[in-house]
Amino acid sequence: MAQSTPPLPKPTFKLPVWKSPRMLGLAVLAVGAVTFGIKTWGTPQTGPAPKQAILPVTTLSLQPSTSYDIQRTYAGEVQANRTSELGFELTGTLIEIAVDEGDWVQQGMPLARLDTRSLAAQRQQLLAQKAQAQAQFRELKTGPRTEEIGAARAAVEDLGQQRLLAEKQSKRRQDLYKQGAISRESFEERYFAAQALEKRQGQARKRLEELLAGTRVEQVESQSAQLAEIDARLKALDIQRSKSVLRAPFTGQVAQRLMDEGVVLNGGQPILRLVETSKIEARIGIPQAMASRMQPGQTYPVQVGDQRYQGQVKTLLPEVDNQSRTVMAVLTLPKDAAVSMGQTAKLVLAQRQTQPGFWLPSTAVIAGERGLWSASVLKSTDQDQVFSVARRDLEVLHTAGDRIYVRGMLNSQEQVIAKGTHRLAPGQLVKVANTKN
Repeated sequence: MAQSTPPLPKPTFKLPVWKSPRMLGLAVLAVGAVTFGIKTWGTPQTGPAPKQAILPVTTLSLQPSTSYDIQRTYAGEVQANRTSELGFELTGTLIEIAVDEGDWVQQGMPLARLDTRSLAAQRQQLLAQKAQAQAQFRELKTGPRTEEIGAARAAVEDLGQQRLLAEKQSKRRQDLYKQGAISRESFEERYFAAQALEKRQGQARKRLEELLAGTRVEQVESQSAQLAEIDARLKALDIQRSKSVLRAPFTGQVAQRLMDEGVVLNGGQPILRLVETSKIEARIGIPQAMASRMQPGQTYPVQVGDQRYQGQVKTLLPEVDNQSRTVMAVLTLPKDAAVSMGQTAKLVLAQRQTQPGFWLPSTAVIAGERGLWSASVLKSTDQDQVFSVARRDLEVLHTAGDRIYVRGMLNSQEQVIAKGTHRLAPGQLVKVANTKN
């Protein structure tokens, strides 16, 4: 048989027995205190609410704008106004270079020389020819001397006597030939001798007539032309000698030395590279639309390295670059510009964008939701000189340093909190400490 489970014993509770009246009184006080505390904690307190703090803010009055400028930067190169590779026109041996790289030279200063000994010898030869031609010219202008005329007359008479003798001999031989005493050859020998003497006498007589008539004008002019030709050759030789000295075509600085002494040069072969540093230019390609607004004489900021200079527009080249489709703008930099040839020059131009909006300081704008930005404006309240804060969503169009150009739910002349916007919440009460225009 299954055994039955015995019943559990009943709990018994015994009330505490207060052994003294003092202990009983303390217990009554403790129960009362707990009861009062419970009533006090569960009952809401009544009275005036704490006063909200009114923060001072700085505001500005919104001024509408119709456009803003975007700064565009275009790069180019610093170049000298003139850069020349200098050489001699003549062929010759280079015997001296008077300058070195980096030297400053003045216009007209001699830079190098060629060997001119062969030119000096040619000059001496021409001077001798000129002296001979001058003597002949003086003789022609003076005319024949009396002694020369007498000698010519004597020659005519002498030839006349010889001719008469030859004619008599020829006549006798003719008779002998007819008689058969001499050969025909002997006869003809004397005959032709007489004929030759006749011709010689005629030439001598003509010479005498010329001497008696004096020097012809044509002879004087011919000799004068010969002298002029010699003078022209001397002048050309002097020009060649002057070209054997290479001089600076303009004031500048020697940028490169390409040859040394002793080299035999061909005509036009460069030996020095000269740069005009007194006139420095920046050549920068800019878009056609921007170039159409530029005029010669206008000034624009040009950045070279860490320095910014005011460049004056010298000219705009008429051709458009085939690759970049830009127009080359040439700007003259100040004479004291501390730049080097070949440095990068940057031209900063402002491109106007037509778009209504407002300029705000960057401290007045904070990041909002969904990629937007926002600004805080003032709304009127029932209290005098006390305003509440309201948020307006904005779109940032352009930033320029510490200013931001925005558009959004803003109104002209509305008061915008200029700074400390991130510390304010919509609906918060503020007062205006200072207003910016």
